[in-house]
Amino acid sequence: MSHPNTALADPPPEAAEAQARRAGTALGYHQRTKHTLKAYAAGPETLDWDAQPDPFRTYDGAPARALPLTARALDTRFCDLFGSDAPPPAPLGRDSVAALLELSFGLSAFKQLGPDRWAVRANPSSGNLHPTEAYVLARGVAGLDDGVHHYVSRDHALERRARLAPGPARLLIGLSSVAWREAWKYGERAFRYCQLDTGHALGALIHAAAALGWRVRLVPAGAGALAALLGLDRAADFAGGAEREDPELLAEILVGAPAPEGLPALAADPDWRGHANLLDRHPLYRWPVIDAVSVATAAPDAAPQPEAGPARPVAPPAPPPPDGGGAVRAAALILGRRSAQRFDTRAMLPAADFFRLLAALDPGAPAFSVWDFAPRLHPVLFVHRVEGLPRGVYALPRRPGMAGTLKAAMRADFDWSPAPGAPDHLPLFCLAEADARGVARTVCCHQAIAGDGAFSLALLAEFAPLVARDPWRYRQLHWEAGLLGQALYLAAEAAGIRGTGIGCYFDDEVHRLLGLAGADLQSLYHFTVGTPLDDPRILSEPAYAGRPL
Repeated sequence: MSHPNTALADPPPEAAEAQARRAGTALGYHQRTKHTLKAYAAGPETLDWDAQPDPFRTYDGAPARALPLTARALDTRFCDLFGSDAPPPAPLGRDSVAALLELSFGLSAFKQLGPDRWAVRANPSSGNLHPTEAYVLARGVAGLDDGVHHYVSRDHALERRARLAPGPARLLIGLSSVAWREAWKYGERAFRYCQLDTGHALGALIHAAAALGWRVRLVPAGAGALAALLGLDRAADFAGGAEREDPELLAEILVGAPAPEGLPALAADPDWRGHANLLDRHPLYRWPVIDAVSVATAAPDAAPQPEAGPARPVAPPAPPPPDGGGAVRAAALILGRRSAQRFDTRAMLPAADFFRLLAALDPGAPAFSVWDFAPRLHPVLFVHRVEGLPRGVYALPRRPGMAGTLKAAMRADFDWSPAPGAPDHLPLFCLAEADARGVARTVCCHQAIAGDGAFSLALLAEFAPLVARDPWRYRQLHWEAGLLGQALYLAAEAAGIRGTGIGCYFDDEVHRLLGLAGADLQSLYHFTVGTPLDDPRILSEPAYAGRPL
C-alpha cells in the first residue's frame, strides 16, 4: 500500500499542525505502552477467562453461504510456491476462493486441555485472540454473488453484506481489526498487536494465494473510503454496543491477466444486510488511548503515491530443504503451522536451515513483492544453538546502506564482522560473541522460550522520523514486522521446526542493550525459533468435523 508523498510539496500550515498532532499522538502512544523492568504497560488487573469476548464476528440477518473445504486437494508443494515450478493460476470461482480463505483465515484445528477448548486458525494471532476480520469483495466470480461479503472462519462461510456495482471481474480482500479482542487481555498495548496481526494476516493471504498460482497487490485506500466500502462506518449496523472495527488494508487477488486498479464501487442501492453481534456483554475496562491512536494513524484519503526510497534488492531464491518439510504440500504445511510453546534446549539447528530461514526475510523474496516501500525493519538476532556459528548477537540489515546506519547508532564496541558461512547475498554480521540466552529471556519479559530455542530476534524499525512525516506509517511498520513474522513461521515449519511471535518485551531495555538512544530506531516485535516440545495433554480435533470435503 502506498502513502502520500509529502516530499512533493510542503503542506499548508494548518495541515502541518494537524499532522504534527497526529504524529505526537502516535509517538506518545508508543512511549506510554512500553513495558519496563519496573512496570508493564497499563492493562486489566484481572481476567475472567469464562467471560472472554466472542472470538467470532457475525452479522445477524445477513444471508450466509457455506463454502466447501477444498484447500487440502491442492497439489502445490510449499517449496514451489514462488519458484519456477509455481502452479498455473487456478480458475477464479467459488471453490478456489474457498481454498484461499481456508488457507489464510480459516480454522486449522480445535485444541482441548481439560475443560478448555479453543480454535486455532491458519493466521496466527497475539494471544490467539484474533482481532482481524476479513471481507471478500467479489465481482464476476463464478458461484459467488457479486458483492461485499464477511468471512466467518468458525463456519467457513460468507455473509453477504452489500451489492457491488457492475464491472469487470475482480476479487479483493479487505482487513479490519476489532481492537477490543486484544484490549480485553492486553490493555493499552493492544493496538500494537492488532497491527502486527494485520501483517501476519497479509502474509497468510500472500502464501495462500501463491498455492493457487495467484498474486496479491495492495490497493491504496484511505481509512474513510475503506470503511465505507466494507460497511464499517454504518453506525446502525453496530447498534447496541457492538464493538466497532478499524479499517486496515485492501488487497487485490491477481489471477492471470492484470486487474483494474482503484477501489470497486458499491451498487447505487447496495442493500446492506446484517447487524454486528456483541462480542463482550460485560466489558470491565476502557482504554481511550487506543481510540486516539487509531484516529491519529488512520490512512489519509488523499491520493497516495509510491514511496521514494532505495531500490529493493533481488536475492537469489533459497534452495528448498533436501529432505523434509519443503516438499510437503503447501496446504498441509500452512494448516499444520502452530506456535511453539516450549523448545528442546539440547537441539542444534543446522547452519543451512538457519540461513534458509533468514533468506525468507530478504526484501527481495517474493513474499515481499506486495511492498511499495523500502524495507524498514532490521533483525537483531540472539543466536543460541546454530551449528558452525558462535553464540552471540548478530545483525541483518535489510536494505543497502543500513549497515552503516545501524553501526553508528549501536554500541561502539560491537565487532560487525561477517558471520562465518553466511551466503554472499545475506549481509549477516556478528556484533558480539556471548551466551545471550539469559539476556534474551530477560528482555522478553522473563519468558524462557526466548532463550531456549536455536535463536530469537528483535525487529528494529526505522521509526520516529518516518512516523513524524506520516503518522500512518506507525501502522505500516507493524504490518512489515508481522509479515516478517509470518515468513519466519512458515519457513520454520518447512525446516521441520517451529517459531513463536513474542509481543511482550521490555522495549527500552532492548535498546539499552544495543546502545541505542532516542527514538530513531525502535524494537517493534520479537520472534523465537527452535525444535518444539509438544504437550501430550493437549488434544487436537479437526477444524470442521462433520463437514464434507
